[in-house]
Amino acid sequence: MERPITGFGLDSEGDPIAILSCGHSQHVRHNPPFINRQWVTTEEGRNSMMGQMLNCVRCDKFELPAEFIPYKRTPVFTEETLPAALRKDHSTKRGVWAKIRVEEGKLRYRVASLGADMELSEDRIGIVVPEVLHNVEAIGPIRFFVEFYRAPDQDGQ
Repeated sequence: MERPITGFGLDSEGDPIAILSCGHSQHVRHNPPFINRQWVTTEEGRNSMMGQMLNCVRCDKFELPAEFIPYKRTPVFTEETLPAALRKDHSTKRGVWAKIRVEEGKLRYRVASLGADMELSEDRIGIVVPEVLHNVEAIGPIRFFVEFYRAPDQDGQ
């Protein structure tokens, strides 16, 4: 999944990384002749790449960034109280991940753009990727809630 670069940093070994809008980081080394990214060697070069797209394979795999923290959750929904908006395609904002936690029953979770159609239960949590359209459908009686996650340094916006 293509994600824009929102910043740059260094990993624990001092290698350059791009920070993506989803919260994942990705190495952007300059290692000629194998990898030619001269732009990463200067601040001006890195600044010129802000907003450029990189493929985030971690988003494709529904990987919630490890350092993200929960900050909000919905009330518990049932098959009778499931909002119509959740049954239609909808998404979270930039940088906002979520976990769909089923307390009882089964819930169908669909993410067409990632080719996902899965059945969630008490044993299988659904991961919501930021800005990616998805929907849910009750499969009989259900009790579930959604827990939202963000980077620890965000101010909740």
